[in-house]
Amino acid sequence: MKRFVLAAFVLLLLAGLAEAHEVRPAYLRIHQSTDEQFEILWRVPSMGDLRLGIGVRMPDHCRQVDKPLAWQEGGTQVERWNVICPGGIAGRGVEISGLSSTVIDALVRYERLDGTTQVERLTPARPGFELSDSESLFQVAATYTLLGIEHILLGVDHLLFVLALLLLVPGKRKLIWTITAFTLAHSLTLAAATMGWVHVPQKPVEAVIALSILFVAMEIVHWRQGRPGITRQWPWLVAFTFGLLHGFGFAGALSAIGLPENAIPLALLFFNIGVEAGQLIFIAAVLLAWFVLAKFSWPQWAWRVPVYFIGSLAAFWTIERIAGFA
Repeated sequence: MKRFVLAAFVLLLLAGLAEAHEVRPAYLRIHQSTDEQFEILWRVPSMGDLRLGIGVRMPDHCRQVDKPLAWQEGGTQVERWNVICPGGIAGRGVEISGLSSTVIDALVRYERLDGTTQVERLTPARPGFELSDSESLFQVAATYTLLGIEHILLGVDHLLFVLALLLLVPGKRKLIWTITAFTLAHSLTLAAATMGWVHVPQKPVEAVIALSILFVAMEIVHWRQGRPGITRQWPWLVAFTFGLLHGFGFAGALSAIGLPENAIPLALLFFNIGVEAGQLIFIAAVLLAWFVLAKFSWPQWAWRVPVYFIGSLAAFWTIERIAGFA
């Protein structure tokens, strides 16, 4: 019973994260066309005609050579223009002006003339960075590890699936096998989709991910009613099957960020390591809180609160995402 009460507290936290996850990051791509010319692509989250008051501040010696081409793309305001920077921009700073006054992040991708890239994650506390003239493998590893951790910890649907498994799976040994199966499965499809070996439409994947959470929530209810289902008996099989789908979801997020052409395996490896690290952080936090709450007694009906909340939210996501197919 204590684990279900704990889940209710965790859900309150995830509800807050869900709101944060809806605030999409800004995205800046700097593509080097010639030694001194660069194409800028700038995406800013917006709501109708309202957009965040943030902008791109290129190095001072750069000058804009054409009028920005602007258009609306879903909930994003997109602009594209070109700049000339005599002598190039290596060793110079780029900043997102106004970012320190917001609560969002900005992803920056610098594509050099030789095909190498530099990817940075800017935050309100760190709104700028220095452009480098070469690719650092350490920088690639560090950046993609942090991006993986951030993605899983803000990916409320993935965390809800893991939480539902924690509520349902009996025994430490079976739980370890279940989480291992989930990890192996989404690692496989993440790699396959990112490398271009498998192509799956993202919208149906997101809908089935929501459906997987609903399925496990229903399995918890059936178990509590004395009718244990396949997830209770063979949780590793269900975790592996749905883990394949969750991997495609991770791949969709990674494709939006992009991978450095000369270090794709390294970036993919450390993004996956970041995802696993974030998942383990979440599980450890849940188990720690579980240990503390085990010292208290709770009413028998308390288990229904987190389970029905998980199921209701998953059902809403399923309907919402299917409706978005049109």
